[in-house]
Amino acid sequence: MRMSPEAAGRTAHARSGVRPTGSRTAEAGLRWLLVLWGDLCLAAGMAGRGKLIAVIGDEDTVTGFLLGGIGELNKNRHPNFLVVEKDTTINEIEDTFRQFLHRDDIGIILINQYIAEMVRHALDAHQHSIPAVLEIPSKEHPYDAAKDSILRRARGMFTAEDLR
Repeated sequence: MRMSPEAAGRTAHARSGVRPTGSRTAEAGLRWLLVLWGDLCLAAGMAGRGKLIAVIGDEDTVTGFLLGGIGELNKNRHPNFLVVEKDTTINEIEDTFRQFLHRDDIGIILINQYIAEMVRHALDAHQHSIPAVLEIPSKEHPYDAAKDSILRRARGMFTAEDLR
């Protein structure tokens, strides 16, 4: 039986006895992402292999996902996240993104959209479905669908009649 993200969140909170904290929007987004991740794993046949979510983002975004339990080190002690700060170079962001693309333990890469703009050429060059690259908003920079390369690609696969 499939549950809506809201129902799953209420059920998880009821079982754990923990009251939700923080922004309702952020909480709903994280629950939705976890449900989406489960669906992607099943669709890609990854359910038994334990693929990770990687995050490239600002401190608030990465901290939120780490508190949600996604932080891991691989066998070479490389983390599955990068906190982008003022002094982080574009080369460092691009190198980390490429490393995440080549790691076989990563199934999804989440990247703040404003950071994705800095390395857009690397994102556009990625043509494989796994790892999936999803652009997400940050607290300071709202999501702009017109800039999302994955959404642009998806729109190109459908005609106007398909969307009716």
